[in-house]
Amino acid sequence: MSTYFETILKALPVLIQGAGVTVLLAALGTVLGMIAGTLLGIARLSSSKIVSFAARCYIDFVRGTPLLVQIFIIYFGLPGLIKSMGFSFSLNQLSAAVLALTLNSAAYLAEIIRGGIQSIEIGQREAAESLGLGPVETMTYVIFPQAFRRMIPPLGNEFITLLKDTSLVAVIGFEEVFRRGQLIVAQNYKSFEIYTAVALVYLVLTLVSSQLFDRLERSMNPVEKAKRKALMQASD
Repeated sequence: MSTYFETILKALPVLIQGAGVTVLLAALGTVLGMIAGTLLGIARLSSSKIVSFAARCYIDFVRGTPLLVQIFIIYFGLPGLIKSMGFSFSLNQLSAAVLALTLNSAAYLAEIIRGGIQSIEIGQREAAESLGLGPVETMTYVIFPQAFRRMIPPLGNEFITLLKDTSLVAVIGFEEVFRRGQLIVAQNYKSFEIYTAVALVYLVLTLVSSQLFDRLERSMNPVEKAKRKALMQASD
């Protein structure tokens, strides 16, 4: 039993370094996916049937195919396709990993954002328009800030899902926490101990992420804000 724990403790420094890379990948994928997903979500709500249909096709394709296949398409297929057209093109492992995670998360975030925008009462939009705000200003200053508060729980779920999905980029040799674990196993052949340690690292990351999003949700809750303000005034 002591040897079991010694193996895990010896591997932890390397796995923790890989955990930093995992968090970075998930954060980049979520932030960039949020930008692309916002554009896709708005496109889904567009009055133009062509724009809405194109966005729907992309979302259905990404959500209907495995992320692993998408990683292979981007890392192996895309450079080959571009080279067949006579252009010189290559993707390193980091670029391919970030691109795949971004494009994948954008499709899921687009539906979250679309649902959040549609959840805002039509009266909010009408009130903004009556004040002379244009469509872009209405979305930026009135609709989206309110919708974002409602989107925090599913956004948190998507981040945690993406955090775990980063393990799939190990197939292209990118050294995040799971790939680091594979390399350690290749050296000491203690797969049970090492993969248990990898699982514990992912567990800690997901629990911490869940708590952070819970705090963010509470901090942006108008009711909680009012309570904190009342407590501060009472203490003064």
